[in-house]
Amino acid sequence: MRSAVNDRERSEVLGSALDGVRRAGVPGVYAEVRDAGRVWRGAAGVADLETGRPVEPGMAQRVGSITKTFVAAAVLQRAERGDLQLDAPIGRYLPRLVPGGRGQRITVRMLLNHTSGIAEYLPAAFPSLGGFPSLPDVSPDSLDGNRFTYFPPAELIRMGLAAPPTGEPGGSPGVYSNTNYMILGRLLEHVTGATAEGYVTRHVIERAGLRNTAFPGGPRIEQPHPRIYESFFGMIDPPRDYSVYDMSWVRTAASLVSTMEDLNTFYGLLLCGEIVGLSMLAEMHRTVPVRAHTGEIIDYGLGLQRVEIPGGGTCWGHGGTVWGATTMSLTRDDGRRQMSITTNLARWNRPDASGRPRPHPIDAALAAFSRQVMGPRSRGGSRA
Repeated sequence: MRSAVNDRERSEVLGSALDGVRRAGVPGVYAEVRDAGRVWRGAAGVADLETGRPVEPGMAQRVGSITKTFVAAAVLQRAERGDLQLDAPIGRYLPRLVPGGRGQRITVRMLLNHTSGIAEYLPAAFPSLGGFPSLPDVSPDSLDGNRFTYFPPAELIRMGLAAPPTGEPGGSPGVYSNTNYMILGRLLEHVTGATAEGYVTRHVIERAGLRNTAFPGGPRIEQPHPRIYESFFGMIDPPRDYSVYDMSWVRTAASLVSTMEDLNTFYGLLLCGEIVGLSMLAEMHRTVPVRAHTGEIIDYGLGLQRVEIPGGGTCWGHGGTVWGATTMSLTRDDGRRQMSITTNLARWNRPDASGRPRPHPIDAALAAFSRQVMGPRSRGGSRA
């Protein structure tokens, strides 16, 4: 029988690792860890720099591109029903949205795994980001200008399609692009007759029994939440609060609000075949190399990322960031351990002399927490 001492030691070790993230420089951080039926929740730091209100582990957060896994699951559900085919051209379903030869060459699968060659729309929607990823050629000016801007999805998609392609359809490596998942949102609407957000809510979020996960209905988060602070590579100093923001700029690509508890529940159900069937889950696990916005190459499936934790093996999940918040949710491939962690600070890496983001102690502290959770147990059983 598990001893109370070991549980207490485990809690102390995880709490110390989480506090290490706070000490490294974030205002607040909170997480939920699951290990073979045991659950640990922790928080460190503040939710509000002005009032000193403490952050709490059950708070909601804007979870960014973790939204993509939810949307991918919804698309695969419709593939299971025979309403669409993964290797069919998107032009078969949306010929006016993605017209001509491009629409005939780009498949639904290529949108899901970012090998479509369709460019990111963000530099057009946020003009001051036009020089990204060259940090000396960008500024955060557009972030304030777009705080209450409403972007119709068709407008964002046109921006992405109008930009020079990032590669040939199906090429390797793929290039991560929010435009892909905006198009997938319109595909869901075409095959279901419902709004994309409404379909994902009913058939993914509600199917998983998630009580604190939703697409935002306005610029404010309704549930208890921290203020979220954007540093933008040190160009916003001190970091600015972007917790009130119109999220139409990312919609089906990155707008969900959720909790760490709900994220662990969702990925746990998804990865054991409860949200999509096992054949479609196998498709989600088929990864290709994709160049992320950061420039690194990641292993990306259909809305699902494979992550290797040193000493902990293979994990599956997704990361997400919006202006002011950074979230990661991972489940080990044996399903026994899970972690979801979020900070109310984003883009803390300042550039070096060449303009590239430098490593920051926050990165090392987050990696140490991940290793502590997902790595092998110590003799005393104090690891999660």
